[in-house]
Amino acid sequence: MKRIVLIGLLALALPMAAFAGSITDYTNAEGTVTGSSAGLTLSGAVLVAVTGFAPGNLGTVAFTTGSFVGTSGNVSTFNGGGSFTITGNGTDGLTNGTIFSGSFVGPVTATLEPTADCVGGSPCYKIEGSLSGTLNGHAASGFTFEQYVSTTANGLYGPSIAASGDTFLAPVPEPGTLGLLGTGLVGLAGIVRRKLKA
Repeated sequence: MKRIVLIGLLALALPMAAFAGSITDYTNAEGTVTGSSAGLTLSGAVLVAVTGFAPGNLGTVAFTTGSFVGTSGNVSTFNGGGSFTITGNGTDGLTNGTIFSGSFVGPVTATLEPTADCVGGSPCYKIEGSLSGTLNGHAASGFTFEQYVSTTANGLYGPSIAASGDTFLAPVPEPGTLGLLGTGLVGLAGIVRRKLKA
């Protein structure tokens, strides 16, 4: 009986471990954030690090958000949508071409950071949002945050310097994979039931 319980726990733990290990961090730097009431845009960002690859110039990262919604306290909100693209340049075996293509899911926030955390007392912001799209040809979801220092007192809509950020992406489990897991668990339950009756 103990063996069956251990096998059952292992069957549950392995798929979860596989999903947890599939999250990849894409780090960018040197970008410029600009904005208007139409939304925020990141351009000129260099992909400088990817989990499992040596750091360097690995490609580019770019995004646009949806339109400006409003500001509450230190947080400005933008609509989801827009676009988010990570492109590789083939360095060290990384994909040569589009790695991720998607958009923001739900609202995107730009939070004004405390002045003490900013370079030279200029306004600095942290952009955060959830993503959905295609990662190397497979459905994926994730989260991104971008930090930037504005070059103008206007802050949110002024051109920026020192933009950098991280994007965390993971493949979405396919329905077939989840179906196989469910079938296996039903079979395991049947074995346990038979053993208990015996």
